[in-house]
Amino acid sequence: MAKPYGVVIISHSKDVAKGVHDIIKEIAPDVSITHAGGTEDGRIGTSFDTVNEAIESNEADKVYTFYDLGSAKMNIETVEEISEKEIILFNAPILEGAYATAAQIQMDEKPEVIAANLKTIEIK
Repeated sequence: MAKPYGVVIISHSKDVAKGVHDIIKEIAPDVSITHAGGTEDGRIGTSFDTVNEAIESNEADKVYTFYDLGSAKMNIETVEEISEKEIILFNAPILEGAYATAAQIQMDEKPEVIAANLKTIEIK
């Protein structure tokens, strides 16, 4: 059964994005998890188009997004301006944040509990 929240992973590296995706899919098989990594031409970096596609292709209408570096965050924020989805952005470590969030979504945890738990690992 589809969950109301999904997880989106954005990294400057396609291998990192795919690796985080694969790890968390193991513990959250019912959570929609999408990812984007690298540029369209395979280099290290991010692009608006791939970030937008990762967010928009997620089956959930509300997505928790996790990123590795500043321009990934900037692209998420830009997509947020045009997307119909509710985009929830936390400054948490990409693997730990995405893993903890996906596990909690899988267990049908309330969003306010997920937010409180993410705040404990937030990067300031």
